[in-house]
Amino acid sequence: MALKRQFSILPQLSAVVDLRPIGLVTGTVLIVLSVFMIPPLIADLVLDNPDWQVFFVSACATCFLGAVLVLMNRGHRTGELTIRQGFVLTNTVWLVTSLFGALPLMLSGLGIGITDAFFEAASGLTTTGATVLTGLDNMPRGILLWRAILQWLGGIGIIVMGIAVLPMLNIGGMQLFRTESSDRSEKILPRAAQIASNSGVVYVLLTILCAAAYMIAGMESFEAVAHSMTTLSTGGLSTRDASIGGFNNSAIEWTSSLFMTLAGLPFVLYIQFLRGSFRPIVTDVQVRWYLCIIGIGVAALATEHFINGDPFQQPGEILRHSVFGAVTVITGTGYSADDYSKWGPLAIAMIFFYSCIGGCTGSTTGGIKIFRFVVLYQISRVQLLRLFQPSGVFRVVYNRRTLADATATSVLAFIFIFGLTFVVVCLLLAMSGLDFVAAMSGSIAALANVGPGLGPIIGPAGNYATVTDSAKWVLSFAMLAGRLELFTILVLFVPAFWRA
Repeated sequence: MALKRQFSILPQLSAVVDLRPIGLVTGTVLIVLSVFMIPPLIADLVLDNPDWQVFFVSACATCFLGAVLVLMNRGHRTGELTIRQGFVLTNTVWLVTSLFGALPLMLSGLGIGITDAFFEAASGLTTTGATVLTGLDNMPRGILLWRAILQWLGGIGIIVMGIAVLPMLNIGGMQLFRTESSDRSEKILPRAAQIASNSGVVYVLLTILCAAAYMIAGMESFEAVAHSMTTLSTGGLSTRDASIGGFNNSAIEWTSSLFMTLAGLPFVLYIQFLRGSFRPIVTDVQVRWYLCIIGIGVAALATEHFINGDPFQQPGEILRHSVFGAVTVITGTGYSADDYSKWGPLAIAMIFFYSCIGGCTGSTTGGIKIFRFVVLYQISRVQLLRLFQPSGVFRVVYNRRTLADATATSVLAFIFIFGLTFVVVCLLLAMSGLDFVAAMSGSIAALANVGPGLGPIIGPAGNYATVTDSAKWVLSFAMLAGRLELFTILVLFVPAFWRA
């Protein structure tokens, strides 16, 4: 009877949500994913590594299922999705790509199971940068390239989702660009698809520039390409166990800091800049906050490092480590060049809280996002003014325009859900055996898509290899939930969502 009841749910779901457009888009995404398995296949084939067969089998299986889904659902329009379809499609695409992205990792000679493979793939696609793999310096290049590709695809995926899907769902924050006084996003390009495609072009151009800059700074060409993909996606997976610090090259660290900072800016503003509108990228309140917060972090880290660090370090070296540390945390990239957990208690506390912030909305970064902090500040300012001027009329503004009450409410709700989810994930990680510091920092690192946490286990000098399987599944869910802005996943657990 229970089995019969489960199968009877399927027609009910189809009546509530038309799954055919979702199947068509998911199939198309799987075909695209299989195409991106070809470069690592070629890399292993050229180097005579047997893992090329793994990528061949994975690409065939992924492409086959994708083609089946497309053929089964072709002829159905996908241009106008309902709110329910938008939620289901977004979750389905990210979950399915994580599963099939794990195939090459699971079938390769790494010797990892489905738990570690899914964790690594989810970490890649969500641009979190947490890893369970060691021995990266001697790992086959196909696997290293695949990890970088997963992060690069995740970076462009969050931009497209942020521009084309989340504004429709009224939770992503990109709708705030429509309230700007100088240049509205509708004035740049009339359709969300055009904005997404042009953002993709900017993303590719910046990736190419980053790769060239890394090579000029002294990186070998393969590592430069791999790191450019994980830098612009603010993912942070490296080709070396010691991450960027493994190169011991100041020029590489400065290059990385520059492009991580650029990746944290709204890509819509880049489009405006390239089309000759220079003012928005200078006057946008979110950009000013973003750069100011980075500056405060650099000053705090430099002061702490100067007091508690190596007394023989030069001021230029202290500044380089401080800039790199602040940028890699606030953008959620998660690269490491130095073990900042040894700098002192102020550095540890600052990095913990900076992990929550994230970059600008419309960028590849995770976290709460700068625009939400701007809105929170404006709401708090208005509330304080009302305390001593009860009859006054005050407005919540963003970029000199009045903010809709619905947007302010959504920001407050997101902050509450983020905090609540953080507590739940933290408790689950503690139940799985992690100590207090690891559970707290791991929860933030996953939800904010930062990657490294604090402490000897999951800190910048460690990884997630020794974490229990149950903790890895919790962290995988937290990474996906954080990348999808929490509400996108949590709404599926509301019974009313599935009622016709």
